[in-house]
Amino acid sequence: MITVVGHDGSPLSPQALRALTTATLIVGGRRHLDAVADAVPVTARTIVMGDVAAALDTLDRHDGPAVVLASGDPGFFGIVRALRERRLDIVVLPAVSSVALAFARAGLAWDDAMVVSAHGRDLRPAINTCRAYPKVAVLTAPGAGPSELGAALTGFPRDFLIAERLGTPAERISECSPQQATTRVWHDPNVVLVLDRTRLSTPSGWRWPGQPASGQSASAGWALPEHAFEHRDQMITKTEVRALVLARLAPRLGTLVWDIGAGSGSVGIECARFGAAVVAVERDPRQAARIQANATRHGVELKVVEGVAPGALDELPDPDAVFVGGGGPAVIAAVAARRPARIVMTIAALERVGPARDAISNAGYHVEGVQLQASRLSELPDGSHRLAATNPVLVLCGERR
Repeated sequence: MITVVGHDGSPLSPQALRALTTATLIVGGRRHLDAVADAVPVTARTIVMGDVAAALDTLDRHDGPAVVLASGDPGFFGIVRALRERRLDIVVLPAVSSVALAFARAGLAWDDAMVVSAHGRDLRPAINTCRAYPKVAVLTAPGAGPSELGAALTGFPRDFLIAERLGTPAERISECSPQQATTRVWHDPNVVLVLDRTRLSTPSGWRWPGQPASGQSASAGWALPEHAFEHRDQMITKTEVRALVLARLAPRLGTLVWDIGAGSGSVGIECARFGAAVVAVERDPRQAARIQANATRHGVELKVVEGVAPGALDELPDPDAVFVGGGGPAVIAAVAARRPARIVMTIAALERVGPARDAISNAGYHVEGVQLQASRLSELPDGSHRLAATNPVLVLCGERR
């Protein structure tokens, strides 16, 4: 039997102490082993967990009671998953998780928080989650900590609350801006709370993406009707076209989508409703204001950049997917140079199709195209109905090879 003991700096429970005093094998990080040294029997074999796979192999072969020491709640982004994948028989004695401790130190509720891990993972999904959501806890790792988060989030309206060495005598809680986080030395382990206080200022907290403002009814589903967005002179990606565009962009939590030539922002806003971080690029200040108003209406946040592509793209973070609502081969080339997984664009003028397709293909993408033309049911004056055709649009989709 393996007992997994969570440790948060508090005195161990009687059950955890019994497991330690009877164990013949104890596995854990050096700081955890040092913290429980007085309770470890002299006959027990101890292993400092550096190489996790090797430690799991030893546990798998061991015949007798064993203890695995871990931080906080070991079932919360912890060792329990790896042990279960080995089909090992375990009992878990959790302590308070580092995320719960961090929010407690901040005096904040966290039932509406997103929790992401950068430990042993690509940091970009965690960064994009912080760009999209106003309350995020990030479990960090060496090389993927407060400094790296700060560099990626500088310019976004976020505050950092950084909890170092929680539950130890060296515990420290610091508050700073993303830019300030890049100028300091931080001690592991730490948890970073990334907060947008402007969206957390209401008594009821913030709204999940897609949840409308007070007094507005919720819009069901996706590919929302055009009247769900304020727009100018029907300059908006039509519902039927938007449905295919969203399917090809595949927005989801942890991804970043660019919406270039955003217009009303309908595509980017719907991507944000799926949980993606979004940067909308629009050269018309009046349209940029519309995008912000539409985003507020639909309860999402996106970053609006006023400028002309491709120049306006230079300082943007690398995207996972890009929708090009306006721009020619030069814009496509600039987008492709950043190597997003997917590039999607809509074209109404036939003369633009060939150059656009060639620009995407020449950049190393597999390109598919589909022409969409919908006919909508329309009532006639006498109460009968006809099919009213919308303008045909070609959708080009490029997948990175």
